[in-house]
Amino acid sequence: MTEELTGNVLVAQSGGPTSVINASLAGVVTEALNHDCIEEIYGALNGVEGILTEQLIDLANESQQNIRGLCHTPGSALGTCRYKLKSEQDFDRAIEVCKAHNIRFFFYIGGNDSQDTADKISKHAQAKGYEMRVIGIPKTVDNDLVVTDHCPGYGSVVKFLCSTIRELALDHESMGNHDLVSIVEVMGRNAGWIAAGTSIAKRRNQPEDAPHIILLPEVAFDAAYFVSQVQEVLKKNKFCLVVASEGLVDSNGNYVTAGSAQDSFGHSQLGGVGDYLQKILNDNMPSVKVRTCKPGHSQRAAAHCSSLTDSNEAFMCGKKAVQAAVAGESGKMVALVRGDSDKYVCETVLAGLSDVANGVKHFPESWISEDRIGVSFQFNKYILPLLQGEVKVPYENGMPSYVRLSKTRVPQKLAPYTLA
Repeated sequence: MTEELTGNVLVAQSGGPTSVINASLAGVVTEALNHDCIEEIYGALNGVEGILTEQLIDLANESQQNIRGLCHTPGSALGTCRYKLKSEQDFDRAIEVCKAHNIRFFFYIGGNDSQDTADKISKHAQAKGYEMRVIGIPKTVDNDLVVTDHCPGYGSVVKFLCSTIRELALDHESMGNHDLVSIVEVMGRNAGWIAAGTSIAKRRNQPEDAPHIILLPEVAFDAAYFVSQVQEVLKKNKFCLVVASEGLVDSNGNYVTAGSAQDSFGHSQLGGVGDYLQKILNDNMPSVKVRTCKPGHSQRAAAHCSSLTDSNEAFMCGKKAVQAAVAGESGKMVALVRGDSDKYVCETVLAGLSDVANGVKHFPESWISEDRIGVSFQFNKYILPLLQGEVKVPYENGMPSYVRLSKTRVPQKLAPYTLA
């Protein structure tokens, strides 16, 4: 039996927010309040930056109304960052802050890079002889974390985009006369999960429904083939709606559009695929009107259209992380596992952080259609359960009412620290 560890909790969020990331935070706080071995519950502002600079808040001091409200509030309530722990000094400082505040349970909510950071902090604490249990909590709209069946945040971004596409389709149908092309650029980086998910906007047995063309990073982009497929769609339909992933690549595996800027983890700044495709069509089909739509950050922030299943699973991941740590687990990430029954069931398991860190789960080749511009119907069984149910967002004066944490600061105990 694992010896009980007594001390404080520290939880942080990192990377791009989702509409349900705060539900995981609510799960951590709610479950932590149930365990006598947990004395205080702290949050780090702006991810590991807040740990290094000792910017901590008292989450146990938040009202229960605020904690419950996190389940319908988008954005990262604690703030986020893309800071990479760069040096031995950074890692030493992180452990020093944890020691100063008796942090014995650390939970990091984030994607690929965040799980790598959690893994390194866990190993550094071990190397320093400091007993601290570290559990990662999955988060990413891109759905590209390995090991887990799917990621909290993914179902909601697809639900929003599919709703938007259905609405755009009705708009375009009323305006098009076999001469209108609309390009929707979506997130996803190197994996096509988000773009593929928009296929659910199509109604069953309605092949003329949008999206008509889906461009995935897993399929090398061919400009001539793309133009020919748009022409074919316009012969049959009043308009053509294209969904394009931001991470589209050419036959050499290079991004068709990418800025020179990179984040601290070395990821290229993506964007501009819609404009790139628009120019190709303008050059080759001058008589056709081409429009672009870039939902941008709104697709990951649309809590008013988030999936209840997604929100509930995000909360469950936060709750299970605390239970795992209290039971003695460390160096693990909570992963979602789908049941074998016909009725959708989702449970959690633990995966090693080192098995998750920096990996990328691409959209399966077997789910890409033969024409390479769509997805097969087998994908429906995977995605549909993740979109079910609606989160009830309260409204005030006709506007959604979201919560802000009061953020009572925890007194600092160490000297200031300058980020590299």
